[in-house]
Amino acid sequence: MTETTTGTETTTDGERADVLVVGSGIAGCAAALAAARAGADVCLLTKATKPDDASTDWAQGGISTTRGNPDSLKADIIDASDGTADPEAVETLVENADEAVEDVLVDTLGVDFDEGEDGSFDYTREAAHSEHRILHVDAATGTHILRPFLNHVDDHERIEVRQDTAALELITAEGRVHGVVSDREGPRPSDSSSGRRPREKPVGHPIYAGATVLATGGIGALYGRSTNPEDATGDGIAMAALAGADVADMEFVQFHPTAYAGEDPFLLSEALRGEGAVLRNSDGERFMDEYHPQGDLAPRDVVARAVDTEREETGAVVLDVSSLEFDSAYPGIAEKCRDRGIEGDAIPVAPCEHFLCGGIDVDDRGRTSLDRLYAVGECARTGVHGANRLASTSLLEGLVWGLRAGTDATGFEPEIVEAPELRDSDPALPDRFAAEKFTRLTRTMDDYLGLERDPDEIARASAVLRRLKGEVDAYVRTRTARDLYELRNASVVALLIARAASENTESVGCHYVATERDESTAEPTADD
Repeated sequence: MTETTTGTETTTDGERADVLVVGSGIAGCAAALAAARAGADVCLLTKATKPDDASTDWAQGGISTTRGNPDSLKADIIDASDGTADPEAVETLVENADEAVEDVLVDTLGVDFDEGEDGSFDYTREAAHSEHRILHVDAATGTHILRPFLNHVDDHERIEVRQDTAALELITAEGRVHGVVSDREGPRPSDSSSGRRPREKPVGHPIYAGATVLATGGIGALYGRSTNPEDATGDGIAMAALAGADVADMEFVQFHPTAYAGEDPFLLSEALRGEGAVLRNSDGERFMDEYHPQGDLAPRDVVARAVDTEREETGAVVLDVSSLEFDSAYPGIAEKCRDRGIEGDAIPVAPCEHFLCGGIDVDDRGRTSLDRLYAVGECARTGVHGANRLASTSLLEGLVWGLRAGTDATGFEPEIVEAPELRDSDPALPDRFAAEKFTRLTRTMDDYLGLERDPDEIARASAVLRRLKGEVDAYVRTRTARDLYELRNASVVALLIARAASENTESVGCHYVATERDESTAEPTADD
């Protein structure tokens, strides 16, 4: 007995899809669209229930293009990465950039990018870009891309979008991924005509797929202050790593230099500095020229550490937007400032966790080390970003790799194998259990694996995180709940970051190892 729905075929032994995509940001939508265009039936799972639950919706600055000069963009990406970006991956991004933007964003979705007085696109510039090449919609580009993209894939006859549904485990057998176990049941065959009683609802719900694409976003929930949505718990990275997939560059956690410094932080786009805003310390002095030849437009890792230093030495740093038509050019950011009682042209800023440059290791088509498992977007490590990401390349990377992975993931038949059995036999945990463990995790990450790291503190963090993961694993074995699995995933990713940080003793990009100690605070020796 079968029942066919858009994107999936429901049978008595589980659901099946040609391609299963987990995540609904620009990378997941691009993968779903490309697979559907290639003739596959696609199921797209997302934890989100509204667009602003996805990281793409929070993206402000824009999406980079080559603007007819691919060599220049390539050079800027590699320079911003501190020379660590993979040149072949950068070449893949740059070669496909303009075609992907024009095909999907302009022609298919009709994104209304800002235009100048002559009707041509109004390209802006951001930090570490050598020229104006970034398409944008004021400073809310992600919103204007994601919402029409979601509507488009939701209306596609070959794509089923299933909201408020989390993937809990990958279904694997002999090095091959066959789908996921989700936490919500999809449409099932009716048993009414047979006279049989409805089956008991299982704890987990397997969805089998010819190929699985992870597009689960970032890790911002691991830190106390982040520009990510609160459910950015590194789910895809953790599931892939637990299944045996290779991960890489996990130590490269990028902190954005200009997030609002108060409660409820929000991003102040680099486009502001690209158009003339400047950083000042509490003495009113511009300081970035002392730290880097590019001044306020230096790479993010440099600016973030400089802002942190000036805050420590002078008490505060503000972004001075007095040279801009701030309210009219950046209405969304201006409104957030007013909502927080910020008056005038000086906005207090501080570094804030923003983006993971590493992740699940993939090739130029998003293929992981596990057969028929793909990863795209922030959860993937393509090699484009190296140790530090250039502004406005994340949306582009998600779009380009999403399209390439979605196309490559087609043509495989779903196979039914034994799925992991999730247990829910013990009593429910207290309401605050996961939240309290999360607080412990984020405090550890903030204290020991933040903007600057010390080898001894990395080791201390590793010990704390190992104990935390052991505690969480004990509960996951007998209880199934989304917040508990998110906590498990976050603890796995935190340990991967700590492990990578301990193995890389060299300061590079956004992994800054502070090994020098102030002699006045050093412990006494036997000779003292």
